[in-house]
Amino acid sequence: MNLVEEIAPGLSGLETLKALIAAGRRPPIGQTLDFDLTDVGEGWAVFTSTPGLAAYNPIGTVHGGYAATLLDSACGCAVHSKLSATQAYTTLELKVAYHKAIKASTGTLRAEGHVVSFGRRAAFAEASLKDGDGRLYATATSTLLVMERP
Repeated sequence: MNLVEEIAPGLSGLETLKALIAAGRRPPIGQTLDFDLTDVGEGWAVFTSTPGLAAYNPIGTVHGGYAATLLDSACGCAVHSKLSATQAYTTLELKVAYHKAIKASTGTLRAEGHVVSFGRRAAFAEASLKDGDGRLYATATSTLLVMERP
């Protein structure tokens, strides 16, 4: 059984995400990289995280995959918030632009995703990654496949 089936069987995407937040739970990737879904509404989602040295790459900054994961999660859950109880999604494409290096001293980051359009088979979303002072570190656009649950 996956986390969605455990927490919120038969609920819409938005209801599921709200139940996840209310239960204080996070998917395994959130545990691994220490980030949380902190707020959600119809067509948008917010993740927060404070990067540490464990996320560093050999050049001495936070690995780009860390930012990409937060942005992918924000885009994906923004789309998830628009799903019916019988729908699922998967990311088809994610394009990330890195604007500023992230370090452990950056502090808490906020990834906010928004649905740009939501169709019968495809959805498009965008997200930004900012620090507590609103400085922009990365942005992303995403194309997602919307499908019926198997």
